[in-house]
Amino acid sequence: MSDIADIELLLCHADDQRPVLEEGLPLESAADEAQPGGEDLIHDFADFSDDPNDLSLQRWSVIAPEGPVGDALLALVEPLIRKREQDQGAPVVPYRVPAGMDADAAIRWSKSVYHDESVALEDLPRYLLVLGDLDEVSLELQQAMASEALVGRLVSRSAAGYAAYVDKLLSSERAPPREARARALFFTAQDGTAATTIGHRALVAPSVARCRDTRQRGSFKARVIEEIGYDGAEAARSALLEQLGRPEPSMLFTMSHGLGAPRRGWTSADEQRALQGALSLGSGVRIAAEDLGDRPFLPGGIWFFLACYGGGTPTASAYHHWLARLRDAGGFGGRVDGVLAGLPRPGDRPFIAALPQAALAGPRGPLAVMAHIDLAWTYSFQDMGPDGKDRASRFEGVFSSLVKGARVGNSYNELLRYLGNANHELAAMYNQEARAEAAGKPLAPDPGRAKRRANLWMLREDLAGYVLLGDPAARLAIDRDRGAVKATPAPAEVRSPAPPPAAPPAPAARRAPDAARMQRAVHEKILGEEGDRKIAERYGITREELQRWYDAYCEAGLEALGGLP
Repeated sequence: MSDIADIELLLCHADDQRPVLEEGLPLESAADEAQPGGEDLIHDFADFSDDPNDLSLQRWSVIAPEGPVGDALLALVEPLIRKREQDQGAPVVPYRVPAGMDADAAIRWSKSVYHDESVALEDLPRYLLVLGDLDEVSLELQQAMASEALVGRLVSRSAAGYAAYVDKLLSSERAPPREARARALFFTAQDGTAATTIGHRALVAPSVARCRDTRQRGSFKARVIEEIGYDGAEAARSALLEQLGRPEPSMLFTMSHGLGAPRRGWTSADEQRALQGALSLGSGVRIAAEDLGDRPFLPGGIWFFLACYGGGTPTASAYHHWLARLRDAGGFGGRVDGVLAGLPRPGDRPFIAALPQAALAGPRGPLAVMAHIDLAWTYSFQDMGPDGKDRASRFEGVFSSLVKGARVGNSYNELLRYLGNANHELAAMYNQEARAEAAGKPLAPDPGRAKRRANLWMLREDLAGYVLLGDPAARLAIDRDRGAVKATPAPAEVRSPAPPPAAPPAPAARRAPDAARMQRAVHEKILGEEGDRKIAERYGITREELQRWYDAYCEAGLEALGGLP
């Protein structure tokens, strides 16, 4: 149960790295802002009734800007497009879009182009890779399409960066996996500020405990679960870089302040684009794009980076009108002035942060990054309504699916679905109030209801700020076959009927490979990461035969268990 009454912000000044919001803001201050979202925020995800990780079923495509810039970007990722065509057994047809699409234009595009009635449902791509920065393909389009599909974005400052990412991803997919299971790593920059203290207590520490508990029960498939300690900023930086330099498939979750504007303001747009959203470790220590270079930094891994502006900076902050109203109303002792001063201004160019760009472009960097665009609050893992609770469980599905080897778009979806839940609940509250008003019986003022409404608005806006960077079809390079075997109890002997007396028994060397092959197929079905059709095709059998093997395996296992003393 959370005992913190204030909303805390994961943002610090770039010069002294002190929190921009030294004291949190009361939840009630957001009550008047809570309005039901538009159609662009109602997340009713596609029905993945068959294997969601199977590209031959779900399909993949790219969204590129119109004109020469888009032509160049498509050429840079051409090897990836060709590989995805092989994966799905069908051509990739890129989408081309104009720059600067707002939310309304994005929704119209989704209805008229993406949902073109001439396209068969089975050919509709559920995985979409956006190419280009936020001024080339708008954030509004990415957010709108996240309610329809599994969307990631690839951005680099250079053509070489795009090519390096594609080469890294394809090398990871084509090389034989060396590990059966991934590492799960967690880190909090425990710099003594309220936001990171709450974050560690309410999210990181419980997540580590929950993952370790489910690992013992066989559900969390990581090889190791480790929390990287914080013993001062410099020591933490060394520990992070050492741990993240190992060439092992790893999922990493970090929580920290993100760098915001210095107290004097940014000296230039270039300085802002280079540093805003970098990982603050406190005491003037940071990890920024310039610090990565060619060093190994989570090679082949997937990074969940929770910090203000860690993913980038939008055209306008979703919180500007609320914070401006608080400033104008007074009563907050100037607490919000520093936050407002660092928000995007009219005419500023939106951008994806330099740190995840550098990590993705690094040849020994991660395959995908989940991060936050705009301000990041403690709201995505806390409820502060009447029944306020810490909600680390919202993130557990992300961690669990990543270490199982799910495609990162599906893992990202595990968190994003809570956005739809919050918006639906908020809309239901307003519908109830509207019906009561129409009936001439308006609801009486209720502080608890107002607080719940504010809670839902903050939750919705905070969750809407998460973005996926990198190919949504990327996944950790683990041997899912071996992982399934290790995660399953030792199988009982499968007893086959005795052969007719006249038939000579098959040589033992021939029987063993067949039994092992059957066992691998059954383990893949048990693991459930692919549909029966895909597994059966790979083993050259029918789905009915696969089911027969599965039934025999289960029956033999039950018989063995029944024989235990």
